[in-house]
Amino acid sequence: MKTEIEQDNKLTCEVETTLKVIGGRWKVLIIRQLMTGVKRFGELQRALHGITQKMLTQQLREMEEDGIIHRQVYPEIPPKVEYSLTPLGENLKPILDAMHEWGKQHLTQINRQIKS
Repeated sequence: MKTEIEQDNKLTCEVETTLKVIGGRWKVLIIRQLMTGVKRFGELQRALHGITQKMLTQQLREMEEDGIIHRQVYPEIPPKVEYSLTPLGENLKPILDAMHEWGKQHLTQINRQIKS
């Protein structure tokens, strides 16, 4: 039987793994955009106000390495590149839905704390 500390460490490890995959300012927003369908780089950049080209490129590469998104390159000139969620990325939808609901339910309280 596992001790309470071992169970806490396991939970922390799994939560940390999830945060590594979706953590940071932009990854969840990128996933949200891709949940509506396939997007090209420029479409993502226009939809994510304030993200730099360098940051978007970095985030997309990390998410591709983590198996969350698929990058499809078409052999055209100029090259056409499209991004979509993988099945693993699609599995994040319930997590994002839960985050949305939590934010919606606590928005007033959060805004009061920020203004204080």
